[in-house]
Amino acid sequence: MTIAKPFVSFVSLVVQLLFLFFFGVLAVQSAGAQDVSQKPAVPYVPTPQVTVDEMLRLANVGPQDFVVDLGSGDGRIVITAARKFGARGLGVDLDSSLVAEADGNAREAGVGSRVRFLEQDLFNTDLEQATVIATYLLPFVMLKLRPRLLQLKPGTRIVSHDFDLGDWKPDRKTYVRKNVFLWVVPAPVAGRWQARLQMPPIERLLELELTQRYQELSAHARLNGVPSQVWETKLTGDRLSFVMVDTTDRENEASLYFEGRVSGDVVEGELIRGVGATRNMTRWRAVRGQP
Repeated sequence: MTIAKPFVSFVSLVVQLLFLFFFGVLAVQSAGAQDVSQKPAVPYVPTPQVTVDEMLRLANVGPQDFVVDLGSGDGRIVITAARKFGARGLGVDLDSSLVAEADGNAREAGVGSRVRFLEQDLFNTDLEQATVIATYLLPFVMLKLRPRLLQLKPGTRIVSHDFDLGDWKPDRKTYVRKNVFLWVVPAPVAGRWQARLQMPPIERLLELELTQRYQELSAHARLNGVPSQVWETKLTGDRLSFVMVDTTDRENEASLYFEGRVSGDVVEGELIRGVGATRNMTRWRAVRGQP
């Protein structure tokens, strides 16, 4: 079948106009990026309910948690956190009609006493109470928000639908209809640490230097002045763990398994030497010195 040239030209013109319109919208959004704190940063697109469930499951939400949804729309994330996981929460959105809708949905779900919704700029929202932050925000908004998220209390969980935090790699990622990302705010641990390890027959002096990029660490150590390699270094929130080999007695070498909780310039926890029947546990405490 032959298609008339005028018709083809018309279709081509329509396609070009749609193309220009689409990229014109993107340009307007980009221009507005510098003013994201003054108007809605993203259009409202509901998160599928199964993805909401996965976000909250991945963040291990429970009755002890306070969930803050930045850009809460109809309130489904905070309402689900309260209804299915027993949590409390807060949702903020700049669209007053969506805030009113979320309030109504919370009452209908029977969780109105445990959640609330505010017409408020997400960049001006107090996050101190949050143990979990939920987001579905465009990449430029996520990057603008990232410095503030990194200042939250170590261990705070951040869960996002579809969009990540740039070069801050997620601690976990899953996919249930949509991408779901989880980060755990890491404690600041970079610096030089010293610990005296009480392990017979002699006390060991541990000198540990940590370099940090988000939750990723590189470590160098000396044990009684002797360089010692560090393996399996891991930081999750305020929980630090790593493994070294105790070479004090060359005829009786054993792995040292360190686990501790970071609080400011101190880390304290359990130290296990050896495995199985040769396993011995003691406490350890390290202090961060001046750089």
